[in-house]
Amino acid sequence: MAGDLSPAPTSRALPSPSPSPPSSGPMSLTTRLPGPALFSARCRRKFPPFPSHATPFRRLPSRRAFAFGGIRATSSSVQSPARTAAGDAPDAAMDAVQRRLMFEDECILVDENDQVVGHESKYNCHLMEKIEKEHMLHRAFSVFLFNSKYELLLQQRSATKVTFPLVWTNTCCSHPLYRESELIDENALGVRNAAQRKLLDELGIPAEDVPVDQFISLSRILYKAPSDGKWGEHELDYLLFIVRDVSVNPNPDEVANVKYVNREQLIELLRKVDAGDEGLKLSPWFRLVVDNFLFKWWDHVEKGTLQEAVDMENIHKLT
Repeated sequence: MAGDLSPAPTSRALPSPSPSPPSSGPMSLTTRLPGPALFSARCRRKFPPFPSHATPFRRLPSRRAFAFGGIRATSSSVQSPARTAAGDAPDAAMDAVQRRLMFEDECILVDENDQVVGHESKYNCHLMEKIEKEHMLHRAFSVFLFNSKYELLLQQRSATKVTFPLVWTNTCCSHPLYRESELIDENALGVRNAAQRKLLDELGIPAEDVPVDQFISLSRILYKAPSDGKWGEHELDYLLFIVRDVSVNPNPDEVANVKYVNREQLIELLRKVDAGDEGLKLSPWFRLVVDNFLFKWWDHVEKGTLQEAVDMENIHKLT
């Protein structure tokens, strides 16, 4: 983690969040969206129109499989790379699916107190140049899903991910988007709605397997981590825990591999990572949570006392 953490810029206007996509099934009371009047009252701002960051791209005509460290992942050849929103050189190596998400997804910009100050494309939010020069900070979440045997579901990120490809991490790591249903601050409902959406997108876990009201938001961390010379993370990350038996069908555009681990298996994984065995790596946010919180929270998972560990008053700045 390089550099001091400074507040995110406040100069960006706050346009209207895009409407949420229609639900594929019945909506529970916990996910019911507030009406426009209530949402406007919460925000206490008038939102101008929401700009588009769409950038032309070409879908991949074919896919090929390859092996990495004994794990099969998917890769795609880019035939017509798009230019960046700022007119930089083409990102020729970027997978088309990931490039589309980079320009279509609008992350929520926050300050170090987790107050919304604007929005920006996922692409710009992950450029180290903007992170360092503009102190751009966005809201994120990390899901830790345990089964009924109290094993933690891990994923290995896809080889085509722009940041931290092929590293092992917690169950699901992503961002709430700048849309009405994912901006709801009350009881972190917006973040929990986003977590349910991404568990389906990345791991094929149906929404009914992970009801929004079953997520427990334990705490928040703030961290910065470079991925390579161009990309990195600067996130205010909500840590969401849930204990459920689920069906898993990973999306190869997002996930290379998955596995459940108990405590001893995770400790062995940490040993291999520290020793450099098998080329194994962990995501920086997952390692921060493991080193600072995970094993004591695991005790609460097994005892059924997770609510006792909740600390949403503090934001832990970790390096």
